[in-house]
Amino acid sequence: MLLSLEDATVRLGGRAVLDTVGLAVEEHETVCVLGPSGSGKSTLLRAVAGLQALDGGRVLLDGRDQARVPAHRREIGLMFQDHQLFPQRDVGGNVAFGPRMRGASRDEQRARVAELLDLVGLPGAAGRAVAELSGGEQQRVALARALAPSPRLLMLDEPLGQLDRSLRERLVVELRELFGRLGTTVLAVTHDQGEAFALADRVVVMRDGRIAQTGTPLEVWQRPADAFVARFLGFDNVVPATVSGQVADTAWGKLPVPAGAAQGAVEVLVRPGGVRLVGAGEGLPCRVAARTFKGTHVAVRLRPEGSAPDLEAACALRDAPEVGAVVEVEFDAAEVVVLGAGG
Repeated sequence: MLLSLEDATVRLGGRAVLDTVGLAVEEHETVCVLGPSGSGKSTLLRAVAGLQALDGGRVLLDGRDQARVPAHRREIGLMFQDHQLFPQRDVGGNVAFGPRMRGASRDEQRARVAELLDLVGLPGAAGRAVAELSGGEQQRVALARALAPSPRLLMLDEPLGQLDRSLRERLVVELRELFGRLGTTVLAVTHDQGEAFALADRVVVMRDGRIAQTGTPLEVWQRPADAFVARFLGFDNVVPATVSGQVADTAWGKLPVPAGAAQGAVEVLVRPGGVRLVGAGEGLPCRVAARTFKGTHVAVRLRPEGSAPDLEAACALRDAPEVGAVVEVEFDAAEVVVLGAGG
């Protein structure tokens, strides 16, 4: 195990912003810590880096307690959201900083700079001024600088947060390919679930200083642990329910649930793709309150009769009803997830 956190705790102003967190990162693994602002994810990163002292627990690298190891001796590469490049140095000077601090000769520094700039897609850019670079180019230089000292662990703090969406989507694919090729061990934090799911081998969702769920991107996406995780991932169709057998009694009526589901008072999630339009007299009557084009489908906001909460359905463009239309829906058991105890 390359990195282990054991009951890691940080208190600020009397509040535990990191609350007895346990986390392990295997060598060559990419782990993304995901959560809303204030969830503790950046504090976790700073604690691992040695930039934030622990009030309890331990951080171990290769099984060695890092309590007395200063940040610059932890063999950790850091890349921040704002890149924090040295404006007075050119690109080559920024990338060479780490090797120079470790005593590399000038020839070794030049070779390392050339190697990494080629690796991140900026060959021949060593002499360029930082101010001349685009946001995407600065991100690549910051990555090259973080990789230059050959860190055992690379840590990324919202690495793509300042870039536009199309550039983020392209670079996150490049980063995953690069880390796989290098065998780099990565711990990243982000609030963007799309970024985390595209980059990570394993996702860790945080809430109020604790880990709410951990698993592969597919596991977390398919089976959120609770209503908080489901809503954070963008699923709004969550409702209290009472499950008996393979039926959940909800404000939307009786919903089918998969075999083996937890029984009794729970909350259930219905994915938008599991809300199906049916003919008159066959399902739950709803009025279409809004439509939002999503590129691959239309998100349709449905308002059931009575006091039941709104529903979101995912419809093909050709099938999406108009705002104000009255439709009826049924629910697909394969898209219903029992989340856990209600209340």
